[in-house]
Amino acid sequence: MERYLHAIQKSSLFAGLDEPETGAMLDCLGATLKSYPRGACVLAQGETVTRLMVLAQGRLHIQRDDYWGNRSIVSEILPGEMFGEAYLTPGSGALMNDVMAVESSTVCFLDATPLLSAQPPACRFHWLAARNLLFVLSEKNRRLVGRLGIATRRTTRDRLIAFLSDQARRQGSSAFEITFNRQQLADYLCVDRSAMSHELCKMRDEGLLRFHKNHFELFSAPQEE
Repeated sequence: MERYLHAIQKSSLFAGLDEPETGAMLDCLGATLKSYPRGACVLAQGETVTRLMVLAQGRLHIQRDDYWGNRSIVSEILPGEMFGEAYLTPGSGALMNDVMAVESSTVCFLDATPLLSAQPPACRFHWLAARNLLFVLSEKNRRLVGRLGIATRRTTRDRLIAFLSDQARRQGSSAFEITFNRQQLADYLCVDRSAMSHELCKMRDEGLLRFHKNHFELFSAPQEE
C-alpha cells in the first residue's frame, strides 16, 4: 500500500490529511488493492457496487457500448480519483456502464459501510471521510455539468472547441497534452472519428490551433503561415 500512498492521497477523500494520517484512514476503512492488466474489465454494467474505489495507478475509462458495438466514453479516471460512489446508497441500482483499464492499473477498494451508517462516526477518520465524500460528490456534479456542456453542442466543431477550451482552462495553458488518442476522443465527444479528424485539420488550416498527436496549442486569433 505504501507504494501507492502518494497517488491515493491526491483523492479529495483524503483532503486535509498528511501521509501518516492517510495511511491510518486507509487502515480504518479496510483498504485493499487489486491490479488489472490493460484491457481488463474492472466493473461491468449490471454489477452492484459495495465499496468505494480510488485509482492508485494507471488509467480507466467509464464507457458504454450499444447493441451494435458503438462506444461512448462517459469519463476518464486518473490516479487519485474516486469512482463508483454514486451507486453506494440504497436504491441506487446496478452499474449503468463498464469500467475498463485502458492501461495496467491498480485500484484501492475501501469499506464504505461506516460512512453510510446513520450511527455517529466511530472515529475521527470516519468523520473526515464522510465529510470529504460530500465534497467529492459536489466536485463530480460540477464535472458532470461540464461534460453535459460539451455533449449537448450540436456540431463536431462546437464539441471540439468546448473540449479543447476546457482542457486549456484545466491545465492553465494554451498548449497542453490530452490523454485520449483520436478514437477515444471521438468516443468521448460522441462523434465520427473521420469527421472529427477532418474538422481538426480545417481548424488547423484556419490558424485556430496546432496539434501533433496528443499535443495541442490553441490560438486566440488565426495564425498566418
